[in-house]
Amino acid sequence: MSADRSGDPPGVLHPGDARFVVALAAVDPFPRQLNELVFRFGAEAAWHRVLRGSPGIKLPDDIARAWQHRAVRIDPDKLWAAHHRAGVGVSVLGSSSYPPDLVDDLEAPLVLFHKGDPDARTGARVGIIGTRRASSYGRGLAADWAEALSCAGVAVVSGLALGVDAAAHHGALRGPTPPIGVVGSGLDRVYPRRNEALWHEVAERGLLLSEYPIGLGATAAHFPARNRIIAALADVLVVVESHEAGGSMLTVADALRRHRTVLAVPGSVHSPASRGTNALVRDGGGIACDVDDVLIAVGLSQGARRARRESRPQPDAAGGRVLDAFGWTPARLEDLAERTGASLLDTADVVERLVADGWVVTAHGWFERLACDHVAAPRPVEAGQE
Repeated sequence: MSADRSGDPPGVLHPGDARFVVALAAVDPFPRQLNELVFRFGAEAAWHRVLRGSPGIKLPDDIARAWQHRAVRIDPDKLWAAHHRAGVGVSVLGSSSYPPDLVDDLEAPLVLFHKGDPDARTGARVGIIGTRRASSYGRGLAADWAEALSCAGVAVVSGLALGVDAAAHHGALRGPTPPIGVVGSGLDRVYPRRNEALWHEVAERGLLLSEYPIGLGATAAHFPARNRIIAALADVLVVVESHEAGGSMLTVADALRRHRTVLAVPGSVHSPASRGTNALVRDGGGIACDVDDVLIAVGLSQGARRARRESRPQPDAAGGRVLDAFGWTPARLEDLAERTGASLLDTADVVERLVADGWVVTAHGWFERLACDHVAAPRPVEAGQE
């Protein structure tokens, strides 16, 4: 099942590489290490190097041994199939299903996993972040503003952590616009457990994103990496409450590096939970005293120019069954025939219509389902690109 690599440099990714990228991600390298492995050697070759205990990148010997110890317990094909069974979509950088707004990011994730509706990414987005140890005032404000933004057609992005994040998601779910949650674990590993019901509701009504495969639990190292994705997805980032140091301030730094608008909600000078936000205001940052301040900032952002639209012809019953059979992972024609119980010839006819109508694209013998028709045309990922 190896992809045809003839004429391709190592860093060009095809849908057939995805299972090796997923397997490498399950070894749990840092994102930059995963990128270096795949861009230097190609996904399949990098996987076999890790299996041998000689990854070929600068790495302490004990880390290489730990990767090998994890890798020998992973079957890439079984892990790939497990994602499809779990209803978890997989998008590798350069594929048609990869979020177009992340393609050119400073630290674009090599692979993203999702549950829910990918079209939730379309339209304006506001990140709402803050401390886990939020005051009742901060939690209430985050929820109220998130609801107002959702009612205005703005998707709220947050991290599903305790405190401000959870309040923002609860508020967004009171409105009509699907929220987006970015998490630091595999999408079958709810963290924190206290937010389990909220986690599933966001997946049901919006979109959950992670760069970690199923089976991988949350670790402290995952959250700074998760924060950069929140910053990259947000057109405007709102900090409701934050201590002087911590994850929220790291997310602010990530947002500023990406030239995003950052707004801080000022708070009491006596509240430790507002010291970080008050420092942002003191240092000349943007101020949000009302949700209208956020909406004005969104109106001036690139997000206001993205439109939610669906102009493709609706698929017939057979087309709908094939789209359901895809999930959101690349598939071969024989995979789709097996999942639907149709003949290979009938499946090929249906897929051909879906390709013509813009629901599916094909590359190197694999097929991928497309989200809304605003998605940019796919492009290959060249070796060395980060």
